[in-house]
Amino acid sequence: MDKHTLTATIPHESLGDRLDITLVLLFSDYSRSRLQKWIKDGHVILDDKVWKSPKQTVLGGEQVQLLVEIESNLNAIAQDIPLNIVYEDAAVMVINKPVGMVVHPGAGNPDGTIMNALLFHDASLRDVPRAGIVHRLDKDTSGLMVVAKTIPAQTHLVDQLQRHDVERIYDAVVVGQMSVGGTVDRPIGRSPKDRTKMAIREFGGKRAVSHYRVLERFRDYTRIRVKLETGRTHQIRVHMASLGYALVGDQTYGKRFRIPKGMMDEFVDFLRNFKRQALHAGALSFEHPVTGRKMKWKAEMPDDMFELIDVLREDIEVYESNMLGRDGFDYDYGVEVAWVADEDIPK
Repeated sequence: MDKHTLTATIPHESLGDRLDITLVLLFSDYSRSRLQKWIKDGHVILDDKVWKSPKQTVLGGEQVQLLVEIESNLNAIAQDIPLNIVYEDAAVMVINKPVGMVVHPGAGNPDGTIMNALLFHDASLRDVPRAGIVHRLDKDTSGLMVVAKTIPAQTHLVDQLQRHDVERIYDAVVVGQMSVGGTVDRPIGRSPKDRTKMAIREFGGKRAVSHYRVLERFRDYTRIRVKLETGRTHQIRVHMASLGYALVGDQTYGKRFRIPKGMMDEFVDFLRNFKRQALHAGALSFEHPVTGRKMKWKAEMPDDMFELIDVLREDIEVYESNMLGRDGFDYDYGVEVAWVADEDIPK
């Protein structure tokens, strides 16, 4: 843990303001939530007295000392792991995460993660909490994620996320045939039955909102696009499962996959062996923390999702072809039909 002390004088214009709001103005490199935590932990001293309530009001003119504690990444080793970097400048980096790669080291995944790769790519990220990682993607979810390269940039991006100003759009394939799109506004929290899972929690959950629309329908499957308003753990997976449309391949929230009537064996085998959730973070947009310019990136789905969609399209073609030729009925009554123009018709 990297610790150091910052000092400042509270301006007289702050008379009557909350302590946390005042500190945000004085120490703008840090988010309000982080400052509130430091206050509650007893890391803020005003005129030689520890203040532990963010709601306390200031008089103005007080001398403030802030003990800054920055989470250290010393335990994570730098590893030469290739990163698909879509964009990079002095403040931010946007990467396209592959399927199967964990974002953070943890139980069962001590290394080989995005964080390990980031520390090798840029050693200065060791001085930024979580190596600059602002939001996560599940191990088996692919797509775009942003990394902050400085603490001020990280603070700015976290604030944007909290204000729902970061646009994140996902492509997904679900089990079942959806008729229309819509919005899911249901809170999500840790499952009381299985602490490794998330669940809809009407009481005790955090607000979670997902907007989805139908892109393409197949036999018993649907391709959708989901826009996140909030970003809870496993949000899309839990929300879609709550509607009865679990993601294809979701080993945690999905049920047995469906086999449409008459589906070819090779298509059935492909679906049976699709072992990861069909979810891809395809679009990311946010305000650049330094320039203030709105920036947007897109990333194509990985090959396995393209192949999944091709299989489901081909299944429709094969099924319809078989059905059309099944009754053997000649709908043209043996007459050769040709299209003609109006001027070719005798008057």
